Amino acid sequence: MSDFQRNAWGRTAVGGATTSAVVDQGLRSYMLSVYNYMSLGLAITGFAAIGAFMLSVTSDPASAVATARGMQLTQFGYALFASPLKWVVMLAPLGMVFFLSARLHKMSPAAGQIAFYVFAGLMGLSLSSIFLVYTGASIARVFFITAAAFGALSLWGYTTKRDLSGMGTFLIMGLFGIVIASLVNIFIGSTMVQFVVSVVGVLVFSGLTAYDTQRIKESYYGGYDGDTLSRSAIMGALSLYLNFINLFTMLLSLFGNRE
Repeated sequence: MSDFQRNAWGRTAVGGATTSAVVDQGLRSYMLSVYNYMSLGLAITGFAAIGAFMLSVTSDPASAVATARGMQLTQFGYALFASPLKWVVMLAPLGMVFFLSARLHKMSPAAGQIAFYVFAGLMGLSLSSIFLVYTGASIARVFFITAAAFGALSLWGYTTKRDLSGMGTFLIMGLFGIVIASLVNIFIGSTMVQFVVSVVGVLVFSGLTAYDTQRIKESYYGGYDGDTLSRSAIMGALSLYLNFINLFTMLLSLFGNRE
């Protein structure tokens, strides 16, 4: 974002031990807010996904209107998973990402938070279909694997002295390639393409987790006002949230046990 200068934090670190201590405390508070926003977004996504799935399936044949993968769907489930509405649900998060990327830095912090949480809820609706495909145990297992991997990668990105900015161009190019291949594969349904996308996706989003963490850290500048820092924190949380969700779905595609 043009509002946030990449090397601003480095400039504030000059000026003595007192200034450094203030900056370190402010940076820790800033990064904590980023992770708090991200964690709350993931929680909203999880509850939305589980709630949507529970409303979509039934064990009562009398109230079922269709079946999918051996599960009986309610009217809500049919609309979510079997009707043309499924394309809207599937693509809505992608459209919301473009909207947030373009508008978030112009919103008030409160509006930005609401928009981010609405996006997280939409993502939960979109992800609810994984419960039709994978076992609950494998979903939980892959989630914890993702959390451990994400935590380690983000910690490395935060603490490393190596400049990761050189990775950015290649990672972004890989990201665009994954998005295009995934959209095409929705229509062709190739298992080989899905496998390749998942393997490449794990590598790309692992790199992006470390890269974005360092980028978010270096975007901090204690001289910014509270609203600017809040918007920056929400944008940072959005980046890390997307990395986590995509890493999770790629790993689930590779290691999840299907129903």
